[in-house]
Amino acid sequence: MTASPTLDLDRAPLSPYRHFSAAEWGMLRKDTPLPLSETELEELKGFGERISLDEVSEIYLPLSRLLNLYVAEMQELYRVTSDFLGHAQDKVPYIIGVAGSVAVGKSTTARILRTLLARWPNHPKVDLVTTDGFLFPNRILEERDLMGRKGFPESFDVRRLIQFLSDVKAGMRNVEAPVYSHFSYDIVPSETIVVDQPDILIVEGLNVLQPWKPAEGEDPQPFVSDFFDFSIYLDADIEAIRGWYIDRFLSLRKTSFRDPKAYFHRYAKLSDDEAVQTADAIWTSINLANLRKNILPTRQRAHLILRKGADHRIRDVALRKL
Repeated sequence: MTASPTLDLDRAPLSPYRHFSAAEWGMLRKDTPLPLSETELEELKGFGERISLDEVSEIYLPLSRLLNLYVAEMQELYRVTSDFLGHAQDKVPYIIGVAGSVAVGKSTTARILRTLLARWPNHPKVDLVTTDGFLFPNRILEERDLMGRKGFPESFDVRRLIQFLSDVKAGMRNVEAPVYSHFSYDIVPSETIVVDQPDILIVEGLNVLQPWKPAEGEDPQPFVSDFFDFSIYLDADIEAIRGWYIDRFLSLRKTSFRDPKAYFHRYAKLSDDEAVQTADAIWTSINLANLRKNILPTRQRAHLILRKGADHRIRDVALRKL
């Protein structure tokens, strides 16, 4: 079986989720206007991503409206707490996690959300960080024989990621995050993203919903998902994601892979059949293995599950009950 377990069980009376079709979810946008143009959407799309303004209106506008309400409640809570204590509380961002497989569309979702949320008047400063920047540099992965497990939990500098989130959540100024290049397939030396007390921080990555798994005798400690106020999991059948991954690989072979400086330049001259076989082998040995072992098991920890159909359009939404 290659298909992901469906969300049918989430319709059961005792499920922790409320289930919506895309059309039902779209009704929840109320009269929220769409502050996004076709040109802007094209700039937000990931490579090879298929998404229309209609889908943004149906799926992402209601989601931005919901998150706006949640953020407003948190801001009111800080105001009330400040009144109670008699002094202003430090500004603390609302942190949203976005998880899911490689090639499922996490980056596009995160960028669209960032743009929509920043256009609500009470939280105009929205930052976005991807956990790719917290991968160990290739030289360290090579030393540890982890290049074939890039994207697995052990390939990340989790300690640095947790320190980053802890500093941001504590309201610190000018917190730096490292930058990753998919072109060079490595961390970019001496380049960082600065996060300076945003109203909202979106954290996008493969394994961000994993709970901490202590070794014997270890004391409890915070993990990435502990810092999230809200979390989103992008879901789809595994066979569909495999197809999207291969399609993306074939497209990159004709574009960025052609640059001699690209890490994957060696794949640019493959025939179509060779490219499909290579992409499928990479998908199976690395991405599928990681999805089954580490990513998919965290799906039920999300506050919201967005499930895509084979056409890449979100068809079902599951919102965790309060």
